[in-house]
Amino acid sequence: MFTFPGIRVGNPICHESLTVFPLFAEPHGQVDYLLSDEALQSGSVTVQEVSEGGSVPDLLVENTGDIRVLFLEGEELVGAKQNRILNTSVLLPAKSKIKIPVSCVEQGRWAYKSRHFGSGGRHSPSKLRHALKTSVSESLNRGTGHRSDQGKVWDEVEKQQATLGVSSQTSAMADSFEAHQPQIDHYAEQFVYPEGAVGVAVALGDKIVAVDLFDKSATCRKVWRRLLSGFILDAVGPIAEKGQVTQLAVEATLAELRNSSWEQVKPVGDGEEYRVKSEDKTQASALAFGDSLVHGSLLTGA
Repeated sequence: MFTFPGIRVGNPICHESLTVFPLFAEPHGQVDYLLSDEALQSGSVTVQEVSEGGSVPDLLVENTGDIRVLFLEGEELVGAKQNRILNTSVLLPAKSKIKIPVSCVEQGRWAYKSRHFGSGGRHSPSKLRHALKTSVSESLNRGTGHRSDQGKVWDEVEKQQATLGVSSQTSAMADSFEAHQPQIDHYAEQFVYPEGAVGVAVALGDKIVAVDLFDKSATCRKVWRRLLSGFILDAVGPIAEKGQVTQLAVEATLAELRNSSWEQVKPVGDGEEYRVKSEDKTQASALAFGDSLVHGSLLTGA
């Protein structure tokens, strides 16, 4: 079982309805890996359809490098026959070729745009991540692996596009981001990475919607803008209240996460994966390696 690090909640960063609390932890065990966008850019990792015909819920990933590669739950991969998001965080072994579980976020396209996928540089919004994590946990409980409810994923993309007034020929999540890119860029400028942060707790209006924790500040710094992009897309929609969440409320959420009953499940790649069985809407998972928490996340569904 991984060691849940002691966490200090930093001062909130607020803009309009979005509040981000940086999370800090004492140095603990760290795992050596590249992030997916780094590996894709260098060419040490390739992602493609599993066959010429393709399969919506699976992609084939090859790592020719000598170091593990971390893919994050909810991150977007673009290209090939349709854009996808990761169903769970995966620590891809060095020198390996494996299938990874994904969900489609471009319902209206099933035709090759490219042979390989690239990083979309974006992360799924909070409601989509919650629907994803909920259905994947349910699938694991049934013994059917890291499968999502694809219909619910499409529903969340469609709902957000309706809320934001986005028209997309292929119902692509990417089009929601592109339609609001100036606002997203403006928001992102307000949320500068605080040196040393290893994670975030995020609130929209008066509700905590998510927590993400990493094993080291270097990872948090590199994924900061990409990770926040989904929450920013939430915030440009019609959320009435400005931030009202306190540090005490975040500390209570973290304590609840730390004291939860974690159940181990089979991971997709290296490491160990754990899930929390919650009696309310809150969903949490953790990818660990040894006693290090590589990526832990909580989504409240609020």
